[in-house]
Amino acid sequence: MTSIKVILCACAAALLAGCAFAPNQQNQVAPSRPQAPEIATGYSEKSGWTAKTFMVAAANPLATDAGYQMLKAGGSAVDAAIATQMVLTLVEPQSSGIGGGAFLLHFDGSTVKAFDGRETAPASADENLFRTPQGKAVNFYDGVVGGRSVGAPGVLRMLELAHKQYGKLSWASLFAPAITLAEEGFTVSPRLAGMLKSEQYLKKDPVAAAYFYDKDGNPRPAGYLLKNPELAQVLREISQDGADAFYKGRIARDIEAKVRNHPVNPGGLTAADIAGYQARVREPLCTDYKAWTICGMPPPSSGGIAIAQMLGMLEIRDIRPLAPKNDEPNAEAVHLFSEAGRLAYADRGRYVADTDFVPLPGNSVKPLIDKKYLAERAALITDKSMGTATFGVPPGANVAWGLDNSPELPSTSHVSVVDGSGNALSMTTSIEDAFGSRQMVRGFLLNNQLTDFSFDPADANGPVANRVQPGKRPRSSMAPTLVFAKGTKRLVMSTGSPGGSAIINYVVKVLVGTLDWNLNVQQAISLPNFGSRNGPTELEQGRASDTLIEQLKARGHNVRVMEQTSGLQGIMRMNVHGEEVWFGGADPRREGAVRGD
Repeated sequence: MTSIKVILCACAAALLAGCAFAPNQQNQVAPSRPQAPEIATGYSEKSGWTAKTFMVAAANPLATDAGYQMLKAGGSAVDAAIATQMVLTLVEPQSSGIGGGAFLLHFDGSTVKAFDGRETAPASADENLFRTPQGKAVNFYDGVVGGRSVGAPGVLRMLELAHKQYGKLSWASLFAPAITLAEEGFTVSPRLAGMLKSEQYLKKDPVAAAYFYDKDGNPRPAGYLLKNPELAQVLREISQDGADAFYKGRIARDIEAKVRNHPVNPGGLTAADIAGYQARVREPLCTDYKAWTICGMPPPSSGGIAIAQMLGMLEIRDIRPLAPKNDEPNAEAVHLFSEAGRLAYADRGRYVADTDFVPLPGNSVKPLIDKKYLAERAALITDKSMGTATFGVPPGANVAWGLDNSPELPSTSHVSVVDGSGNALSMTTSIEDAFGSRQMVRGFLLNNQLTDFSFDPADANGPVANRVQPGKRPRSSMAPTLVFAKGTKRLVMSTGSPGGSAIINYVVKVLVGTLDWNLNVQQAISLPNFGSRNGPTELEQGRASDTLIEQLKARGHNVRVMEQTSGLQGIMRMNVHGEEVWFGGADPRREGAVRGD
């Protein structure tokens, strides 16, 4: 595989023609590893990677290498994703793992499928799960830390379902890299070390404290060789007996005991809840944008709908002529992008939830992405910022919903893969907050995904669509995305990101950067982050000039300069020096890497 230095230029050539680059003479790239992501982080420019046949992009080089091993052995994109996820459980435990959930979009050369591995609320949960006896919402971290926030994990059931349909290698073989690393040890990365240093709650769990900290309470430093024999044993059992080893045996009973016996914040999750978990295959949400078709996740993710809405509005307002110059976003582009985001997030907060429980307007995604409706929404964008957008009334919206107040947080990870047989996938995986519920069982952390539900079940307008209900999946912003040439089955790109509710803006930035501004995927990932979640206009700290800030303020924007630590990964098809290749990019704000042949 060849590495290509990123040149932040506005390329005049069409997307698939790419830019002209000077190849690095080395055959391998040692990707830079910036400091911790969700907390304050550095930015370290990365290279793009090329490969001819197959490629995997993930958030940690060890995880990327595991996926690469599967592809090298003739495995499918799903095989690579499974091996990658198992290693992420070990080396990036703060962000994802077998104690959490995921969404996966898969393309088999002709058809796109959406696999839903989102966690579910226990049978005992009700809409007052995060309310005090006095009827008020609890403090966020009072809800997060402990057993109350833990939902039935979904990622293993989802990956097993996908493997049964699209796997080539044996299930057991996919666990070998993670088992070896867990037994022999892995080097703690700068990112994990930084997260541990800033973490406030993990030490309260004796099991997690003994693993992540020394006897004096000091966090494991970068470079420390950390072994996890308990996780190795769990993965060995799952590799031999399938996902049932996790869902229907002692592992599930241990999770129940951990959750229900928390000393100050017990939860209701039972082994029966875990045993009853089912992954689902859903219809992907695919919409046309100019010369492309964009496919994303349907509910319970809000990512696909919000991205389709933003792109629909930006198509009408045409953001194409507003490309950045010298790595500086155009003020008009940021204005249009932020206003479209406000309108999309307003609808998201009002209408989107688990559609197995709560219908969308018109009982379909179609009214929210209807071209006429989006044109009406786009017409609300003027030369001045609207500040806070009001939700729209799409066709068929005849139910009064309350406003969701779930504070979705960003500890998540993303994997993109293309294999040698024409299969591709985009998978976003999460345990929700950094280190999840801060509860460790058998070498892995449990999620806190139930805090993605609204803490308030209703307001003056009516019930909140994303309120807690037994068996329900909390709404997510995870947005795994596949891009195709319009009217064909020709894959153009796979991308996605962590980042909580900001995921939507991060992914749209990459789509606009590549499809409208003719950047390659690494250039688009590396662009400064910006946008609005129907609040302030958010600009990335250290990447926003005074001139841009003043131009936006002159348009009425309430500007907030803040850390925006995306973790974008992406793989796109392009031409380099007349040869068609896969070109991969990883976020310079984190320690991700890309590898392929």
